Amino acid sequence: MAYVITDTCTKDELCVEACPVNCIHPTKDDPDFETAPQLYIHPTECIDCGACVPVCPTSSIFVLEELPAEYTQFAEINAAYYN
Repeated sequence: MAYVITDTCTKDELCVEACPVNCIHPTKDDPDFETAPQLYIHPTECIDCGACVPVCPTSSIFVLEELPAEYTQFAEINAAYYN
C-alpha cells in the first residue's frame, strides 16, 4: 500500500479522475457510492504515482509512511474495503 485516504474525504472524485490505474473506489458508478463514508485506495493496485495527492482539496490522502498517528487505522480501513 502506497497511499491512504482518511475520513476527511468528501468523495469529490478528483482523485479518481487523476488516478491512471483506477484504484480508487467507490466511484459514482459503483452501487455502494452513496452509502460509503469515503473513498478508498486499493492497497495492491496502487502504483505509487502520487497523482491523487495534489488534487485532493481536503488533504485526505497520505503516503503510508507519512500517515499521521491519529489516522493510522485508515491503512487497515482502506485495505478492508477491498477484502
